[in-house]
Amino acid sequence: MAETRLWPLRRRANPYVPGQGISSVDARVRVDPGKANTGSSAGRIEARDVTMTFETRRGTGLVEALSDLTVSIEPGEFISLVGPSGCGKSTMLKIIAGLLQPTRGEVLIDGVPVRSPRRSVGIMFQTPELFPWRNVLQNVLLPIDIFGHEREYHTERARQLLNMVGLSAFEKAYPRELSGGMQQRTALSRVLVADPAIILMDEPFGALDEFTRERLNLELLRIWEEARKTVVFVTHNIGEAVFLSDRVVVMDTAPGRVDAIVTVPLARPRTVQDMKDPAYTNCIFEIREYLGVER
Repeated sequence: MAETRLWPLRRRANPYVPGQGISSVDARVRVDPGKANTGSSAGRIEARDVTMTFETRRGTGLVEALSDLTVSIEPGEFISLVGPSGCGKSTMLKIIAGLLQPTRGEVLIDGVPVRSPRRSVGIMFQTPELFPWRNVLQNVLLPIDIFGHEREYHTERARQLLNMVGLSAFEKAYPRELSGGMQQRTALSRVLVADPAIILMDEPFGALDEFTRERLNLELLRIWEEARKTVVFVTHNIGEAVFLSDRVVVMDTAPGRVDAIVTVPLARPRTVQDMKDPAYTNCIFEIREYLGVER
């Protein structure tokens, strides 16, 4: 497959027109413009003393999901959050995305407090969340329809992305006709099509088999190397976190907090051969020790 360069590919967005070119179900999403992605300086994330408290389902008390979490992420950095279930990784991702407001503390993106979802932030969930009545190309173009962006330009961009992830022959296929890996590649293309400065990924490959997961990790790294977006990646897989990341944020639970931040000592670009490097293995075991996992 021929290499296709996609960045920079930016055009001025039109003002959002509710329901323009999309179904009433698709039109439910509303976002604030946020700070525009103006280049490599965009995409800085600062979490300051973030605390999140939830009421129990029965309303009998409060549960502290996050406690005084503080971390800074530089533009273009690839950061992974790892930790046991219940440590607040996904909650933190939703706060960065503006889908939740912390009980105390704040998150800033490029110096602006996050109060609601914004166009400069794309999010990819554990499941692809594709609309079954839209084909692959239409699913990728969903953010463009919601934002009211220029359709012709972004249709070409969507096709370039589908070519990049090996789905150019499936643009007219529907989600039911795709494998799990193909659905996730469609979802990744949908996140990238609007050219966000920040990409949030909540265990996007966790439900896939090991071989498909490894291929998508390599695909993600290839795209990241060219785009240099800020990526915050949630995973339970320590090896995946080390292979992908510049730094790994190790979280502890009860309540969720930062236990350590480990810098990955591997050069870029990376290949599967880096998994043979003793530095890769040592980094995995360092993180395992923070998590209390025996060698």
